Amino acid sequence: MNQNSYRGGRHKKADPSTAFRCSVNFTASEQSKLLSMQEQSGIESLSAFIKMQIFGKPFKVHVVDDNSRIFIDRLSNMNNHYREIRISYNLMLTTLRENFNEKKAMAALYKIEKMTIELVKLNREIVALAKDFDERWLRKSP
Repeated sequence: MNQNSYRGGRHKKADPSTAFRCSVNFTASEQSKLLSMQEQSGIESLSAFIKMQIFGKPFKVHVVDDNSRIFIDRLSNMNNHYREIRISYNLMLTTLRENFNEKKAMAALYKIEKMTIELVKLNREIVALAKDFDERWLRKSP
């Protein structure tokens, strides 16, 4: 007779230590406070949140301000534009070198240099404004 050790049903867990469970009773106000804390933490599982609280693992609350998000989005769009300008600048220099004589190329290069200096000044102003915004609004200590 060939005996099969598997009789059907659920497979045994690799880590049987997860079988222990605890039960806690809350009042309505405690339950709502617990749920609001769990929502602020961003952890989807309530059991994982409770474990973190019991075993002393800190959780961080990230508050997303719409104005700061919009500012950061626009700032990253400006950085993308600067990247595009840099690529266009390199392409334009190679085109000037290949297609124009030296006098016309130098005149165009002089104009490009003036515009580049203005862009650098504008970029420095933007960076200063971003640092000021960061210091005033984003780094609030509790």
